[in-house]
Amino acid sequence: MTGAAVARKALSFVLPILLAVAGAALQPAGAQTATQLRESDQPLEINADDGIEWNRNDKTYIARGNARAASGEVEVLADMLTAYYREPAQGEEGNSEIFLLEAVGNVRINAPEGSVYGDKGQYKLDEQIFVMTGGDLRLVSKGDVVTARDSLEYWEGQRKAVARGKAHATHEDKQIKADVLTANFEEDAEGKLEVRRIDANGNVEILTAKEYARGREGSYFVDREVATLAGDVKITQGENQLDGNYAEVDMATGISRLLGAPPGSTDKPAQVKALVLPRASKSKTAPADGGVGGGAGGGSTTGTGGGS
Repeated sequence: MTGAAVARKALSFVLPILLAVAGAALQPAGAQTATQLRESDQPLEINADDGIEWNRNDKTYIARGNARAASGEVEVLADMLTAYYREPAQGEEGNSEIFLLEAVGNVRINAPEGSVYGDKGQYKLDEQIFVMTGGDLRLVSKGDVVTARDSLEYWEGQRKAVARGKAHATHEDKQIKADVLTANFEEDAEGKLEVRRIDANGNVEILTAKEYARGREGSYFVDREVATLAGDVKITQGENQLDGNYAEVDMATGISRLLGAPPGSTDKPAQVKALVLPRASKSKTAPADGGVGGGAGGGSTTGTGGGS
């Protein structure tokens, strides 16, 4: 494999991670497969203000000073780009191969689908894992924004992208927050990768214009625009609140369903509770005659599994 071909392989993480994490921003996304990207015949261009260094002893190529590596419409920008290579094993024939690519300092990955920002990016070719770390970790894609405290990752072999540490995905008036957000890919009928499911773990929060829901874990099914939550689930609409152990939140219709246990579960359903405030309690001034205004607040939330 030529140096340019290996470098193109190293760049193959870009479109999948952009679209994977953008999928966590609550909208479907598709991408070329990694195989298609590797087979690209686009030339690789590397530029650096302070030159490109080859260290034969350390087996590295280093581009310093506003370093840029680009292939087609995809580019990686950083203060420094380092490619680590290895020679063929003794007695074996072949060319040297790059096994690790690092980008350090003001790292930015640009593609037509969006941009990823961080302080350091590392791509391990053997493990097919790309990890972006550092401060101000974020992805910006056509109005969608994904941020994370610890890392933005793409696991090519497992077809998943992961945002770790206070992960936060925003699309229009919808938001998902969690300790970890994982976007899972599948191939469509044309062989293109698309996000089918986003799993959220730890301190999960779902926010829309009219609703707030939280739980310990959950999943978002992209094609149906439906999210599920499990574990100490709470749903708040205005000043009304429902508590249960499992919920389904339809982001398309705005209808939420609260249950005492997941459908099909053999566990005994927990009691579902609802706290619905009367209109009078929401007014600072009581009626002059001392009466209480009737009627319950509420909305499009239903609860089953037990009374309060």
